[in-house]
Amino acid sequence: MDMNTSLDTSTRTPSGTTAGSTRDDVAAPQTGATGRADHNVWVGLSYDDPLAARAWLRGMGFVEGVVVEGEEPGEIRHSELLWPEGGRVMVSSRAKADRTFVSAPGAATVYVVTDDPDVVWRRARSLGARVLRPLEETDYGSRGFSVADPEGTSWSFGTYAG
Repeated sequence: MDMNTSLDTSTRTPSGTTAGSTRDDVAAPQTGATGRADHNVWVGLSYDDPLAARAWLRGMGFVEGVVVEGEEPGEIRHSELLWPEGGRVMVSSRAKADRTFVSAPGAATVYVVTDDPDVVWRRARSLGARVLRPLEETDYGSRGFSVADPEGTSWSFGTYAG
């Protein structure tokens, strides 16, 4: 596809009218197009030690979700952890047979919206997380920080919600 071609990202509202934008006018994004809380983005990450990654994420404040174990000890085919303020992350083994959702070590960056980054910052510090950006106020009105998990994935937590 030609990169100059405008992508139609419009959606149909319940009344049948068109809402949305094209690539040419993305400065005016549509929010809540479906109005459904079950439609959001889930990040999928794979780890050499998914059990340790899940423990680290629980320490950061994520809560337990589904876990589908693999055939090998410690292998996770699929799992989910939920962020109490909304959203979730999927964690799996990097060495699993189905390579569809496998990421390289440290290849991802994840941003998590939180109303209280100070609490999450204290959790990160208590876990000994490697700080990439300390807790700070930004010039765009957010308060947040960035840390790396034990396998190098960058996690940012902040109040900026878009």
